[in-house]
Amino acid sequence: MEESWILFGLHEMDGVGKRTISKLMSGQHILTDLLNYEEGDWLRAGLRKDQASRLAKSFHMDWIEQRRELVYKQGIQVITYLDEDYPILMKETVQPPWVIYGRGDMNLLHTKAIAMVGTRMPTVYGRKVGEKLTAEFCGAGLTIVSGLARGIDSVCHEAALRAGGRTIAVFGTGIDRIYPPENKVLAERIAETGLLLSEYPPGTRAHQGLFPERNRIIAGLTLGTLVVEADIRSGSLITADAALEAGRDVFAVPGPITSPKSRGAHNLIRQGAKLVTCADDLLEEYRMDLPNPEQLPYNRGRSPENGEDHKPGLFPEVSLSSDEKRIISILEQDERSLDQLVEQLGWDFGHLHSVLLSLIIKKQISQLPGTKYARV
Repeated sequence: MEESWILFGLHEMDGVGKRTISKLMSGQHILTDLLNYEEGDWLRAGLRKDQASRLAKSFHMDWIEQRRELVYKQGIQVITYLDEDYPILMKETVQPPWVIYGRGDMNLLHTKAIAMVGTRMPTVYGRKVGEKLTAEFCGAGLTIVSGLARGIDSVCHEAALRAGGRTIAVFGTGIDRIYPPENKVLAERIAETGLLLSEYPPGTRAHQGLFPERNRIIAGLTLGTLVVEADIRSGSLITADAALEAGRDVFAVPGPITSPKSRGAHNLIRQGAKLVTCADDLLEEYRMDLPNPEQLPYNRGRSPENGEDHKPGLFPEVSLSSDEKRIISILEQDERSLDQLVEQLGWDFGHLHSVLLSLIIKKQISQLPGTKYARV
């Protein structure tokens, strides 16, 4: 039996974690010999009594074959650290996973990729930034890697699919356990053209401690990590730390200084993360270019104005009055009701209504049910 499948078998064994595997891999053990180890051999290898007993009883060739067949029947592919097609960038990290499970296009593990992460409760501003940057990165040929979490992760996966781009969702559970459950449809769509990925054996349920571990894989597969929007305690900052630990780039999108949802990103910028105000700010780091604007999904069918070539920002430039800008700054943080705007701005109803109407006409905001307004 190939050594890679013996490594897979160790990884599948209950009670045998990455530390135990590291101990065996760094010791003077020939992997094929492990299939013949008795309990005493496992104990001498430094394993606990319960681990030694379990391995001596179950760890043999037939058991590994059964586990392999069970995984393949679920349409799951396996790559181990010993395989030639193990992703090179991941192997260069501090703690690469011994085994990774995938469903979808495993070739995406060898493409240029960027991680896009952020808060699970994004503002309208954060959503729009994530969608626009994702579409442009996909157009430039980057694969988008994120964690399938609520919020910015899901926004970026969705935007990549709409743009006809490539995206990888890294799980903090077994690949057959979609979390959060409401992203099941999204995960299936990603599996069709992209890739679902996990280091945890199928059947592994969601556990709080698994998700920070998952973040090191998001960072490890990519050239750099972009924090789109994050508060000061956001889990996405763990991914940024993992990127730094792996020697990768860290980028951050600035937000309104009044928004708590941008404090984490602003803190990263203060610490040296590269500020990203447009797609080119990131792409220039890797000598990549944006595609022709007409090729981007949200520009198809539009004709360029005056044939001018300009560096795109996060949002199209529109002439706004000072009052319109005040409302925009408020709605970029979150949607607001008419009553909330009246209270916050202190304007009379007639003036507020005229400014809101002007912004709707300029396609800068939209009116929602319940007389609420949001940034488009």
